[in-house]
Amino acid sequence: MTPDHNCTRRSVVGLLLGLGLTGCSSLRETKLSIDRSMHATGQDSRVQFIVIHYTALPDEASLHTLTKERVSSHYLITRKPVARILQLVDENRRAWHAGESMWYGRTFLNSASIGIEIVNQGPRENGDWDPYPRDQITLLAALIHDIAQRHNVKAHNIVGHSDIAPQRKQDPGPAFPWEQLAQQGIGRWFDPERAAVLEQHFNETGLPETPLIQQELQRVGYTTPRSGLLDTETRNVIRAFQMHYRPQRCDGTPDAQTLARLKALS
Repeated sequence: MTPDHNCTRRSVVGLLLGLGLTGCSSLRETKLSIDRSMHATGQDSRVQFIVIHYTALPDEASLHTLTKERVSSHYLITRKPVARILQLVDENRRAWHAGESMWYGRTFLNSASIGIEIVNQGPRENGDWDPYPRDQITLLAALIHDIAQRHNVKAHNIVGHSDIAPQRKQDPGPAFPWEQLAQQGIGRWFDPERAAVLEQHFNETGLPETPLIQQELQRVGYTTPRSGLLDTETRNVIRAFQMHYRPQRCDGTPDAQTLARLKALS
């Protein structure tokens, strides 16, 4: 390349760099003015789900995990000395609480949910489950009611972590008072009269075949194998359903009472 060409090349590069620097400087100096007086009617809240968890840790460790590590929730309900609600993530931002999840075919629910963690041990060494104190549930009920009302969250989208990830999660566990919350108008519950009739029917005529059980689980939101077999994955989903709607026995075994409550759930 000749000297003249080198000079020309340097001039062009210098010009481009100068334009680039000028552009960046111009962007930095521009005062952004946005007119926010108009609002589109075609919109709704990003929040479509409320997901309940237990921490499996005491208060201090729960707070550390949810604020200092790569997991978070929008709210934490503490336990001692009295229950209180801590907001850890703004509702307009995504918290990292649900992980790989699915409900009614919607995947990765972090982007469309509010996560609520409750300080609770979960399964204990003696084989039973840590009960939820009354003051925690009182606060939780008020919090869920407020969130659901503000974001228009449907009853069937108020769920536990085990509902949306039945192959890997079991929180909030069978000690969680879903029925008590449903009596306060929070979440959904099955029709007890219809369930009683269906339970008697199944006891007399036998249980539905596995493909029909899998179909019913999918109908009410659960991600369920369609193998037609009572395999481990299907039992995990049945167990998740039982922890929510038949917590007295949640072993993943289909029986007349479980399937009657499943069929009576709308």
